[in-house]
Amino acid sequence: MGASHRTEAQQVLPSGTTTPEVRAPRDADKAAQALCLRLGHTFRDEGLRAAALTHRSFLHEHPGRTPGDNERLEFLGDAVFGAAAAMLLHAQFPAAREGELTRRRADLVNERALAEIAVSIGLGAALQLGKGEERSGGRSKPRLLASALEACIAAVFLDAGVERAIEVARGLLAPRLDVTRPGERDFKSRLQERLQSGGTATPRYELERTEGPEHARTFHVTVRDGLGVIIAAGSGRTKLDAEQTAACEALRALGDVPG
Repeated sequence: MGASHRTEAQQVLPSGTTTPEVRAPRDADKAAQALCLRLGHTFRDEGLRAAALTHRSFLHEHPGRTPGDNERLEFLGDAVFGAAAAMLLHAQFPAAREGELTRRRADLVNERALAEIAVSIGLGAALQLGKGEERSGGRSKPRLLASALEACIAAVFLDAGVERAIEVARGLLAPRLDVTRPGERDFKSRLQERLQSGGTATPRYELERTEGPEHARTFHVTVRDGLGVIIAAGSGRTKLDAEQTAACEALRALGDVPG
């Protein structure tokens, strides 16, 4: 690992904890090794891998067991995934205009899409969760899965550099390029069209509350129909993600999205 990446790793993880002895439960460690095979990357710094797969609830209950949690890594991985998606789409759809590329990128890297990728590579089994998250089904929560996948890509970046991280991210995203039509998961636009076709005014989204630290915040919103009646609620890692989730739930309630 080059000196520059080591420095960045030390900034992401707490000081002096980039390469500690990692003591994971045996089954979780096996799942993490299997995950690395599916990612196609062997970590030289096992501390980065451990941090990427550690939820803050586990670290709270077991301080010192891992080098840190994955919240800061999630922030970095989000940027890497965005760059990888943009590069893929620019090459795959040379005739597409900016608006279509933007919609396709949103479809590729939103929370739901990343969570589906995480499920496909068995990431949930490799997570280290606190007892509360374990009991509440944390291994299958889209938010936790998407965040952990972003953290894994960030860990690859810090372990082996940006080119390797982009390569791994592109490998995960490429099979999904033609899975959806551009904007198919733009539930906000679909809900607006649905309500307006029935003679109802444009839906209105309201931010109810936010939770978590600034770099890992969860937004909770409601959506109201033209009469001001709440028809659904949703949450997400950004306000837009939360609004899209709320719109999806509204469409599901109206029978326009399969349950």
